[in-house]
Amino acid sequence: MTSTLLQFPRLNAPTLHQLPNGLTVVAEQMPVEAVNLSLWVNVGSAVEADTINGMAHFLEHMIFKGTRRLISGEFEQRIEERGAVTNAATSQDYTQYYITTAPKDFAELAPLQIDVVVNPSIPDDAFERERLVVLEEIRRSEDNPRRRTFGRAMQVAFDQLPYRRPVLGPFEVISQLKPQQMRDFHAAWYQPQSITAVAVGNLPVEELIEIVANGFTEAAIRDRDSGVGSQELALTPELPFTEIVRQEFVDDSLQQARLVMVWRVPGVTQLDQTYALDILAAILGSGRTSRLIRDLREERGLVSQISVSNMTQQLQGTFYISAQLPVENLQRVEDAIAQHIHTLQTQAVQETEIARIRTQVANRFIFSNETPSDRASLYGYYQSLVGDLEPAFNYPAAIQALDTNDLLSAAQQYLSANAYGVVVLKPAQK
Repeated sequence: MTSTLLQFPRLNAPTLHQLPNGLTVVAEQMPVEAVNLSLWVNVGSAVEADTINGMAHFLEHMIFKGTRRLISGEFEQRIEERGAVTNAATSQDYTQYYITTAPKDFAELAPLQIDVVVNPSIPDDAFERERLVVLEEIRRSEDNPRRRTFGRAMQVAFDQLPYRRPVLGPFEVISQLKPQQMRDFHAAWYQPQSITAVAVGNLPVEELIEIVANGFTEAAIRDRDSGVGSQELALTPELPFTEIVRQEFVDDSLQQARLVMVWRVPGVTQLDQTYALDILAAILGSGRTSRLIRDLREERGLVSQISVSNMTQQLQGTFYISAQLPVENLQRVEDAIAQHIHTLQTQAVQETEIARIRTQVANRFIFSNETPSDRASLYGYYQSLVGDLEPAFNYPAAIQALDTNDLLSAAQQYLSANAYGVVVLKPAQK
């Protein structure tokens, strides 16, 4: 039965096109009455120096503040007039900008998006106004218990790698940034060879590529030389934990305690090593029948929430278990999780458990291909971070190809019941 997934018809047929200036274009016609253009820039908070931490996210805000051709607000107005939508997001490894339009509007609106991304004017007055918006976003983030917990967990997970820092940056750093620093940052990083443009929707592939290529030609992005990228090349993955590294905090805003346990695991640069960890994360924490949810929440009632993620960043990933629970249950739950990890290292996973995950992965892959924006995100992520589209299509087959021995080996190699990072946040005693 397990071979059926490998026989699925290929859902995807994108075309990859490289422009002379180094820009990568991915295009696919899809019979849905919409077109999505996603611009993926290989810059996120991980490439920033500590002195400008948060710059990539702040720049994402400033991208929409006008160009030489478009005054501030004009881009959004013209998008909204056509019923199109636009948005953006910044992560540690990339920044993404996208629009979704009707096919008949794509040739007009796509060049506008390209212009705002590659030619932002970053005026001083708008910079100061938007700084206040970003600082308020930082305040809200610090007021969010989940984000506070995650931020502290990342500081434990990594000693040196920039993944330990917040994407938004610290309040004191954002307060000191200058407009010219941002212009220099944009000039250094928003280069054609660092951008992947993905266009998916109901127009011929040749037309999609032509519209995008002409848009970049019209925007006349300049070839600029900078050594800023050298910092990224110097980074190396950190060694696994050799002991339990613990940090505890008192958090006045909490009603229940938070417990996070983290392990350093392979990232995108070792993509083939991440698949077994994805399955282990699902076995532990995906759905009510998963091991930790069934044991600690459903049967023993020790936690109110528990989740497991294998977070795959560019250079190094994090196997992340998070629980919300009464403070008196903290030690019992940590011990129980460690015991579950030990079990994964010493006892083969049942085939029925793996089959459940294979079915979930196959269905999610189909569901994640239903809209132009879904496919554009899939293609942009893999082409931008991996430099290859094939892993995007092969993911279900890669999951299916793994057996119980592969899972046992991954648990033994990358997880430990006796060495991990742990962060505990306790509510203040009444």
